[in-house]
Amino acid sequence: MNVHFIAIGGSAMHNLAIALHLKGVNVTGSDDEIFDPAKSRLQKYGLLPDSIGWNPDRITTDLDAVVLGMHARLDNPELIRAQELGLKIYSYPEYLYEQSKDKLRIVIGGSHGKTTTTAMILHVLQHCGIEADYMVGAQLEGFEVMVRLSESAKVMVIEGDEYLTSPIDRRPKFHLYKPDIAIMTGIEWDHINVFPTFEIYKDQFAQFVDLIMPNGTLIYCDDDKEVRDVAEKNQRTDIEKRPYRVPEHVVENGVTYLVSEGRRVPLSVFGNHNLLNMTAARYACQKLGVSDVQFDEAISSFGGASKRLELVKRTTEQVMYKDFAHAPSKLRATISAMKEQYSEKPLIACMELHTFSSLTAEFLKQYKGCMDKAEVPIVYFNPHAVAHKKLPPLTTEQVYEAFGNREIKVFCESQEVVRCLHELMDGNQKYNLLMMSSGNFDGIDFAQLADELIK
Repeated sequence: MNVHFIAIGGSAMHNLAIALHLKGVNVTGSDDEIFDPAKSRLQKYGLLPDSIGWNPDRITTDLDAVVLGMHARLDNPELIRAQELGLKIYSYPEYLYEQSKDKLRIVIGGSHGKTTTTAMILHVLQHCGIEADYMVGAQLEGFEVMVRLSESAKVMVIEGDEYLTSPIDRRPKFHLYKPDIAIMTGIEWDHINVFPTFEIYKDQFAQFVDLIMPNGTLIYCDDDKEVRDVAEKNQRTDIEKRPYRVPEHVVENGVTYLVSEGRRVPLSVFGNHNLLNMTAARYACQKLGVSDVQFDEAISSFGGASKRLELVKRTTEQVMYKDFAHAPSKLRATISAMKEQYSEKPLIACMELHTFSSLTAEFLKQYKGCMDKAEVPIVYFNPHAVAHKKLPPLTTEQVYEAFGNREIKVFCESQEVVRCLHELMDGNQKYNLLMMSSGNFDGIDFAQLADELIK
């Protein structure tokens, strides 16, 4: 079988390409730019294109399928050639569904918590020896690639992104997977360039519930009022609805213990948001025959997904974590988790406004009060990133007003952030540090920064 990827260098696309290659499919691809880690990983498997750029001569009638990435445009010459030849063109999620349509599909949807919940399920299934195919949005410890496709697995676990499917298909990705078991973790307005109002955004999740297979299951976060509203308003009687909340737990000496049927289970992760994700994962695994005892034994060794409250450095006196958090509710949850877990130390919480939504003046108002629990809140944004996204200029005064906290330190140069952190951490006060962004503060090396700040 021959499959060609248009825009093979994307984070999701190159992982799918590698998964198909490992399955024995003949994979080719193209892109106009490919950066690491995709470049090195494609090279490792012999899938790196021999030249950069689009070449319609790569598109021939020998191809059984063309997979179109979101990065490609409608006027892409390879896409046009594929259309002219009448080839079967799939979006990334369409192709995943084709590979999983005969399997039991667990799909995790939500504005936050998707990656961690998916990772928890996979960790438990692996521990219990239950084979599963998967697609997850981050590199996981113990898993070679972010996508696995096989003939033998009877289950597929899919992280269900609500962003658009492809340039020629404007449906959200998670509308294509048709789950047998659906998880809905939270609903908070995002991707405002695609969903201009919260009502439009929320409706995508209502449609997600409508797409659950007959006799399927909806596992939903009852602590999230928007999720609860979607679940309760849905009139389907042919699916099971199972709500979940924060489970019983205690925090002692910097360790969170899950209290489960009289057992105290020590965890490597912490925070109410992780405990919620854990409960959703438990309910999904129960559907596959995993007992609570098995789940507890497995989850105790779960160390978290990449960049999700990921420990950078720890000493006897201080810790530094990094997190993917960027939306308002994610900032609140992550800061709250740090304060609960390490209540004896003041916290420096530093976040980067990086996404299209977060750099938009109207959306920025959603951040009011979300960093107030940190003793030292810091916000960074790059004016060049604002211009690159073709948005109106953003001012520091707008940031102050949006967050509603005059104690926040606002910077427009990443080196000024580093300088400020040195001044704070080099003083007599011992702080814990939390760095939050879906980017990297324009190239800050977190490991190096940790070595400089935490002795």
